[in-house]
Amino acid sequence: MFTENDIQQIHNKGITLDQVNSQIDRLKNGMSYSKLLAAATIDKGIEGFNEKETKKYINFYESKKEALSILKFVPASGAATRMFKFLFQFLSTFNPDNETIEAFIERQGDDLIKTFFSNLEAFPFYDEIVGKLKTTNSKYETLSESEKSLAFVKTMLGEDDLNYSFFPKGLLPFHKYGHVSVTAFREHLLESTIYASSNKTANLHFTVSEKHHDYFKTEFEKASKQLTKETGVAFNVSYSYQKEETETVALTSDNKVYRNADGTILFRPAGHGALLENLDDLDNDLIFIKNIDNITVADKNVSISEYKKLLAGVLLDVQEKVFNYLNKLNADCDEEDFKIMALFLIHRLNVALTRDFDDYTPEEKKNYLREKLNRPIRVCGMVKNEGQPGGGPFWVKDKDGNFSLQIVEFAQINFSNKDQQGIVYKATHFNPTDLVCAVRNYKGEKFNLKDYVDYEAAFITMKTQNGADIKALELPGLWNGSMADWISIFVEVPLETFNPVKTVNDLLKPAHQVE
Repeated sequence: MFTENDIQQIHNKGITLDQVNSQIDRLKNGMSYSKLLAAATIDKGIEGFNEKETKKYINFYESKKEALSILKFVPASGAATRMFKFLFQFLSTFNPDNETIEAFIERQGDDLIKTFFSNLEAFPFYDEIVGKLKTTNSKYETLSESEKSLAFVKTMLGEDDLNYSFFPKGLLPFHKYGHVSVTAFREHLLESTIYASSNKTANLHFTVSEKHHDYFKTEFEKASKQLTKETGVAFNVSYSYQKEETETVALTSDNKVYRNADGTILFRPAGHGALLENLDDLDNDLIFIKNIDNITVADKNVSISEYKKLLAGVLLDVQEKVFNYLNKLNADCDEEDFKIMALFLIHRLNVALTRDFDDYTPEEKKNYLREKLNRPIRVCGMVKNEGQPGGGPFWVKDKDGNFSLQIVEFAQINFSNKDQQGIVYKATHFNPTDLVCAVRNYKGEKFNLKDYVDYEAAFITMKTQNGADIKALELPGLWNGSMADWISIFVEVPLETFNPVKTVNDLLKPAHQVE
C-alpha cells in the first residue's frame, strides 16, 4: 500500500515500516480498554501520612539531597489557545454597535465572560494590555465601556497585537507582584530553588515547541540573573522538542491512510506520551515532573513545596531498601530473606506475586525478585477527587491476569460497561500530574525507559484535519501507559497542590493571586 516515496518519507522520519503498519493496525482494531479491578484508596493503594510521618520523610530528603543530581522536568510545549476559547467566541459574536457588554452577557448567559470582565484589573496582564491600547489607540479614553471591552480582547489575542494565544502557557503573564507581572516559566525557576536544587544549583528541563524555543531562552536571560541574586541559586536550564520519530499516522473515516494535499502521509504529534523519549534522554538521580500551568504565587508555594519533598523522601526511603535487597540477591539469600522481600513487594511496592512463587527453586526466586525490584521508581502525589476531569489511580488487571497499580485516563475506560463505570464512581482520588522519579538502577546505570511501556495503552482520538474526520493515534500517556511497568507508589497530598490554569479565568483563583 506504500509507494517508494512513502517508504522514503517514513525512513526520513526515523521510524520503520513495521512501526507504521502497527500504528495502522491499532487504529483499525480500536483501543484496548483498561480492565479496572478497583479504585485505589487510602491504605489500599494510596498512602496517607500524618504530620509526624510527613516531617520524617521531608527531613530524610533534605538530609540526602545535597549529594544527589536533581532535575525538574516540565512539559511546556502546548500553545495557550484553549485558555482563550471563550474569548475567541466573544470576538466573533459581540458587536458594541448593536448592544452593550452588559446586555450581551445577560443575553448570552455566559458566566465565563461575566467573570472575565468583572475582574479585569485582577489579571496579571491588565496593565500590559491597557498600556498597549493607550499607545496604539489615541481615542481609547473616549471609547464606551463596551468598545473598551472589545478592544481589550482584540489587543490581547490579535495576531498583529500581543497575540497571547500564539504563545505557550509558560510564557504568558501568570502572576502579578505589585505592578510587575511574571510568567509561569519564571515561577517554575523560582519553585525549583525551594525543593529541586542541590549544591546551590537548580537543573530544569523544559520540553518546548521549536517555534517558541528562542522566546524561552529570552525569558530565561531576563529572569535568571535576578532570581540567582535573590536566592543564591544558579540555574542550569535545558530544552528539547518532541521528536519527529514519535509522530504517528492517522486514518480517514474509511480506514485509509490520511494524506496531505501533496500526497505525502500526514504524521501528527502523538500526545504527551511522546515525551517519554525526552525523559529517557535525561540521567539524574531524581527527576521531579510537573506541568507548566500547575504553579502558584510565591508566598503559597513555600508550603506547597513541602509536599514535593515528602514525595522525594518516600522515594529515597523505598529506593534505599530496594537497592539493599538487590545487592543481597547478588550475594547469599535464604528462605527468610525471600519471604521478607516478597512481603516488601506486596505491602510496600503494590506488586502482586505470582501464585507459583512458593514453589520456585531458590535460584528462580532470586531471578523473579530481581526482575520485580530492578525497575524505575515513581512516587506520585494524589489529591482528593472533587470532580476534576481526567485520570486517577486504579488497580488494573492486564491481559495475562496480573494486577497492578496504575494511573488510568478516562479515555482508557469502557464507560459502556456498568461494572467499570461503577468502579470509577467509587474513586476517591485524582491524578494531578505531580511526581518524582528515579531512573537509575542499583548499580548507578540508567534504565532504558522504553522497556517499561505498556504499548497496548495507546489512545485513539477523533480529530478534524482540513475539514475531514480522522482517527488519530496517541502514544501511551507519559504517566499512564508509558510508566505502566515502573514501581509505583501513590501518596495523598492536599488539594491545594493542584492549581492548573485551563482557562484564563483560573488566574483569578486564590492560588494565582497575591494577597
